[in-house]
Amino acid sequence: MIPIADQWGPFTVGLDHPERVARCRCLRAVVHLTTGPRGETASRLLLTAERDPAALSEAARALNALTPIDKRQVWASYAKLAAPVRQEPA
Repeated sequence: MIPIADQWGPFTVGLDHPERVARCRCLRAVVHLTTGPRGETASRLLLTAERDPAALSEAARALNALTPIDKRQVWASYAKLAAPVRQEPA
């Protein structure tokens, strides 16, 4: 079970399989690029979660175990990538 505070990105309840996989891959790329080897456990668990949703809880715990600066960088980067695209009025 994933706590409500952690239900964002690929951890959102009710996602269909392709969307969950896409969000896991995006988040895994962000973790890899922003944390390098410090985020290896989270990256590995996000890869596992692409195939097995049961690994999502463990991946969320690994993300929460990152240092505060790493978490802020991951969250900010992921939030920017996942934000809805605003369309300018015609």
